[in-house]
Amino acid sequence: MTHLVVLGLDSREDAERVIQLTEELAKQQLLQREDAAYAYRDDKGKLRIQQTMSLTGPAAASGALWGTVIGLIFMNPIAGLAVGAASGAIAGKLTDVGINDDLIKEVGQQLQDGKAAVFLLARSATVDRVVDALKPFGPTVIQTNLTKEREDELVQALQS
Repeated sequence: MTHLVVLGLDSREDAERVIQLTEELAKQQLLQREDAAYAYRDDKGKLRIQQTMSLTGPAAASGALWGTVIGLIFMNPIAGLAVGAASGAIAGKLTDVGINDDLIKEVGQQLQDGKAAVFLLARSATVDRVVDALKPFGPTVIQTNLTKEREDELVQALQS
């Protein structure tokens, strides 16, 4: 089962560092991250969202491959390649996997200027080691899909 944790941070820079930290924790096999994203308000108060998972490139490549195959069947592989790549890129852009975009926007709308939120979707984690790595950033728990008891434990662990 995957668990979603949304953490509030003091700045965009801290959010970027937490995302990098989760990548390092994943390499150390302390965190099995499915997806991650962060949202922040820029200097003009506009909501900005950065996601780590993009399907546009892989879908375009897949579309190009299948378009070429279909194009070969109909004796026009170049047209098939172009149409396949374009349709694959569009499909990848419209596909929503991982963290729900509406949730990111909803939480992001509540952010104060200069603040940020990190969204982590993880399958498993060595919780104590991950919490210890996150503590220096002083995160606050905004939302989770954990049980109330587990969420309270997480809040306490991050505050101690």
